[in-house]
Amino acid sequence: MKISLVVPCYNEEKNIQEFYDEVTNLLSTIDCTYEIVLVNDGSKDNTLVKLQTISLRDERVKYISFSRNFGKEAGMLAGLTYASGDAVIILDADLQHPPSLIPQLLEGYNEGFDQVIAKRNRTGDKVVRTAFSKLYYKIMNKFVDIELTDGVGDFRLLSRKAVNSLLSLQEYNRFSKGLFSWIGYKTKVIEYENVLRNEGESSWSFSSLLNYGIDGVISFNNRPLRMLIYLGLFVMIAGLVYILCTFFQITFSHKSTPGYFTTISAILLLGGIQLISLGVIGEYIGRIYYETKRRPQFIIDETNVEIPMLEQVAKK
Repeated sequence: MKISLVVPCYNEEKNIQEFYDEVTNLLSTIDCTYEIVLVNDGSKDNTLVKLQTISLRDERVKYISFSRNFGKEAGMLAGLTYASGDAVIILDADLQHPPSLIPQLLEGYNEGFDQVIAKRNRTGDKVVRTAFSKLYYKIMNKFVDIELTDGVGDFRLLSRKAVNSLLSLQEYNRFSKGLFSWIGYKTKVIEYENVLRNEGESSWSFSSLLNYGIDGVISFNNRPLRMLIYLGLFVMIAGLVYILCTFFQITFSHKSTPGYFTTISAILLLGGIQLISLGVIGEYIGRIYYETKRRPQFIIDETNVEIPMLEQVAKK
């Protein structure tokens, strides 16, 4: 059996050598062949130099370097596309995804599972971030047509069958957490303790996490559009009720209602609803716009993998 490790890297020069040492020491104890596919996602430090150095010493290390930063989704897609193993494990280079779990992931694969997911607890996370995360997943599971679990990310093992299914999904705006759930297959979950980042700082800011969350809502359902219909009906009914109440107030109690207050309230309310509606519709239209362009998910600037082999693997 051949195992492929897919490792997206962004500014990981301080982590990559330690990651490589730990992974290779572990895999040397397992009866298998393996490759390590390291994807440099436009790093601004010396990550690429580190990858080149390691790959020169070890022919099992493949590296792919993008022409710029395309994002982690593109990094994972490139790694999955160019990995040739029977089982593919996705994990981060900062050691927050413990390589020590690889034997447990392989055990699940040998039991016949096509996805073996590593689920982390949130020990050590900031209280605010934990609260927002729990709220996010609670809301998401009410909105989307798939099931998302708190603590479950990209760290997982995928069978070749599962990898090929993911590669058959050609959408430009990818939300891998949703895609992993959408393809289905037999799944096993193993839990592990949260691990702090080895070196450096995470590239995920609050705004990037928020945008990623919005991508998740938009990518897997049209309920926001449907909610706008319900909101429009609610506002229309509320407006009719207000008109009737005002009419009876003037008719029977002979009290006048200040016109400017009603006008300003209506303008602010309806204006806000219209802007929100335009934003939601714009998100969907924007995604259609990008899909129709058919741009590649990433551009490779440099790699030590031969192109014919890559094309052959991608067509499996």
